[in-house]
This record gives sequence, structure tokens and C-alpha cells, in this order.
Amino acid sequence: MGDGYKEAVSLLTSSGRPLMQVARELGIQPSMLRHWRDDQQTNGTVTRTARSPSSDAMSAEHAEIRRLEKELARAQMERDILKKAIGIFSGHRNEILLYP
Repeated sequence: MGDGYKEAVSLLTSSGRPLMQVARELGIQPSMLRHWRDDQQTNGTVTRTARSPSSDAMSAEHAEIRRLEKELARAQMERDILKKAIGIFSGHRNEILLYP
């Protein structure tokens, strides 16, 4: 696991928001966040350091930016696929030879 899971668990524990909400904001499955939280608590690696509100806000903003970037990349990919499909089914339809 990388450092991202530590930040996610830290955000969960310091924000006071429900796990489902934090997972949705981070764009991850609630079960994954729950597992990371439980794993840190079991291993005694949960750090309860006081973080400034601006640090929490920045972490949440970074997570939202990452989620939006992924969503944008997916939308662009879908757009490109649709453009290709339109090109295939509209302009090139007459060029397809059914009987050679």
C-alpha cells in the first residue's frame, strides 16, 4: 500500500464524516476504506495527529481533483469512441463492399 491509504484514513478519522461519504468523495469503494482503517487500527499505525483545517481541505480538494480527472479521461475516451463510430456508420457506409 502506498501513502494514499494513510491520507484517506487520516481524512476519515479527522473529518468526523461518515465512512460512506468520505469513500464517495475519494472515489473509492467503502469496503476498501474500511479495510485500510481496520488494518491501521489492528497494526497500531493509526496516527491521530492534529491537522489544520486547511490541510484537511487541501487533501479533500486533491482527492476531488483526482476523481474529476479520472471522470474527464473516461468521458473523453467515450467521446472518441463515439466519434469513430459515427464516422464508420455515416460517411464510410457507402465504401463497404458487401460482394467483392
